[in-house]
Amino acid sequence: MDRLKFLDQRSVKSLEMREFDVTHSERKVPGVLWLSDKVTPGAPLVCLGHGASGDRYQNPIPVLARRFVEESGFFCVSIDGPVHGRRQRGKGGREAFWPEWKRPGSGEEMVEDWRAVLSALSEEKRIGSGALGYWGLSMGTIYGAPLVAAEKRIKVAVLGLMGLCGPDSYLKLLSEAVGKIECPILFLQQLEDELFEREAYAALFDSLASKDKRLHANPGLHPQVPLEELDNSVLFLTNYLNGKTLPRGAAFSISE
Repeated sequence: MDRLKFLDQRSVKSLEMREFDVTHSERKVPGVLWLSDKVTPGAPLVCLGHGASGDRYQNPIPVLARRFVEESGFFCVSIDGPVHGRRQRGKGGREAFWPEWKRPGSGEEMVEDWRAVLSALSEEKRIGSGALGYWGLSMGTIYGAPLVAAEKRIKVAVLGLMGLCGPDSYLKLLSEAVGKIECPILFLQQLEDELFEREAYAALFDSLASKDKRLHANPGLHPQVPLEELDNSVLFLTNYLNGKTLPRGAAFSISE
């Protein structure tokens, strides 16, 4: 049984942030839950995956969490990566992440960690077991794509800043996962990304099994995602989690 323990609680106006630990399989998973009195039990919950250089509070996660809670009426949750935040190893960040990524089983364990957290939270009466959404770029996609494939409660996801590449043991996991992802996907790409090549981006996007997927590509390096993509992310996830399917038909027919 997954054990959930809430720790300290902070409030900023109407927004609550509750730190927690979930213990499972002899691993302790640290995380933070965002909520407010206006978010009702059974409301959708958005999972927020951070990048390799940060932790559960890495920007823009707090910004997105506030918007989803206050504007959309959703819960939000973020957990630390395998060597990040309250699980930091060595100097943490990318320096700790690169060898961790190469470790066989790293991806599978993060999927287990996320699912243990989601299972534990769903047992809380104040939260319930509503629909799930996922937002995560870079490392948030490295570990998030296998999660989206495995967790069928996830109805919609924003992924990106990642290609179909990586260490051999991980690449096998990712290749199998993306072929199972069928929910609507917004995929973000940076055209001058210094970490992942365009060909790898294209290979990942093309491999997604979803029939409802769209690619937003912007100029700039890996971390230079335009602010407007946060607006797009919020709108995309909110619409689908509220049951509003976005139209995908052609705007007009082109005469030959």
